[in-house]
Amino acid sequence: MDYDTFLDTITRRAPVPPDKAEPLTRATLETLAERLTRGEAEDLASELPKPMKTPLVSPTPEAERFGLDEFVDRVSRRAGLGTDEAREGVRAELSTLRDAVSDGEFRQVMSQLPRDFEALVGAPGQREP
Repeated sequence: MDYDTFLDTITRRAPVPPDKAEPLTRATLETLAERLTRGEAEDLASELPKPMKTPLVSPTPEAERFGLDEFVDRVSRRAGLGTDEAREGVRAELSTLRDAVSDGEFRQVMSQLPRDFEALVGAPGQREP
């Protein structure tokens, strides 16, 4: 999936204006980089278009430990969105990532996140329109 298709998909799936799709994507990837180990963030970046690689540079080798609510709060602050918009945006971002990368890579990402992320995005293998 190329970058423009990724952003178009976010615009369809998230309740945010089209001009917020890119800030939402950057904010979600930056927050994901903090939550994943550096190696996993690099693995994920390797399967994504070039504009999405930079936000996935992990600040530390270890993953920070925080849950879905903190994840949404960080995305909300970074993207300039309300909490409800950010939560739906994170759902849209993760479901679009699931479509953009290999099943194995998506499972690896989800294995490093608490179970409430899986409940938000749906079971692995489920695809959205």
